[in-house]
Amino acid sequence: MSAPKGTNVTFEDLETPAPLVDLAIVDANLKRMQDYCDSHGIRLRPHIKTHKSIAMAKRQLALGAHGITCQKLGEAEVMADAGIDDILISYPLVGKAKRLAALAARVKMTVAIDSEQALTTAAEAAASAGHTIGVLVEFDSGAKRTGVVRVEDALALARKIAETPHLTFAGLMTYPANENTVAFVNAARAAFDDAGIAIPMVSGGGTPDAFSVHELGVIDELRVGTYIYNDRMMIGAGHASLADCAFDVIATVVSRPEENRAIIDAGSKSLTSDPAGKGGPGHGLIRAYPDTVIDRLSEEHGMVDLTHSTAKPEIGEKLRIVPNHVCPVTNLHDAIWVEADGEISEWPVDARGLTR
Repeated sequence: MSAPKGTNVTFEDLETPAPLVDLAIVDANLKRMQDYCDSHGIRLRPHIKTHKSIAMAKRQLALGAHGITCQKLGEAEVMADAGIDDILISYPLVGKAKRLAALAARVKMTVAIDSEQALTTAAEAAASAGHTIGVLVEFDSGAKRTGVVRVEDALALARKIAETPHLTFAGLMTYPANENTVAFVNAARAAFDDAGIAIPMVSGGGTPDAFSVHELGVIDELRVGTYIYNDRMMIGAGHASLADCAFDVIATVVSRPEENRAIIDAGSKSLTSDPAGKGGPGHGLIRAYPDTVIDRLSEEHGMVDLTHSTAKPEIGEKLRIVPNHVCPVTNLHDAIWVEADGEISEWPVDARGLTR
């Protein structure tokens, strides 16, 4: 697949802070996940919130992904404009029927709901568009975010979906996929069977435990995002190794005010403040100096503790930093630099900043 056009530069040409992506690692990560899903008869519907890139989404689809997942309407609109025609919005839409209708009129749309209010939005959109919208009922598997917590509530929503013109009950959805998922789905199947309603599919999400989701025995579709790049959180979760991390933030050491302190030009506007969990301390892993800790961030500064590192970076040195959580880091940058076949070129982050 051809890459977006951009100016070829060298690593030393990069003005920091800059996100740099190794395309060979990306492709290996994509193939590994697609092969896993194919081998277990699970449909892969990747979540584009991690990369927000048309080019990356098309790489996923070219390998066999079954449509894409978006978290926001803005992301879906960008992807639809690029010709991607099978989109799930996995976030409940309330009061956004007009924009949803415009999407449903031109691509296959599925949405997730957990309330009558979200169902009403989907119904209004489908009626306005004159096209069917698939509806997944989301249930909570323990994350305590969105999702109904009782089987009877899921069944009640499924009944109303089935009774509503231009809506189709597409199945159940949850995040994360875990043992709680199994208990809920088994209880739901019994209740839905009694009511004469089929559950066409169960969609589960989450990169950390993705490669064991087949063991649950109830997941038909897998929604994962972080797997394309991986990060320190995924290392800590046991999903990936450092060699599987495709996305670095390149930063320059701009100050060494003390022997055991360095300042880099990447702060909270370039690196996420999210913790890495079991992935390690601080705000990112400096590849060349793994015993250092980026212990504090201000907007434009990263403060690096060098106390436990024998080797210490010098002023002017460029550092490769694996972020703790790559998804929000992507959204901090208008473009990424992509390294492929010895060349570096600039790719846009097409859906960057689209949080509505």
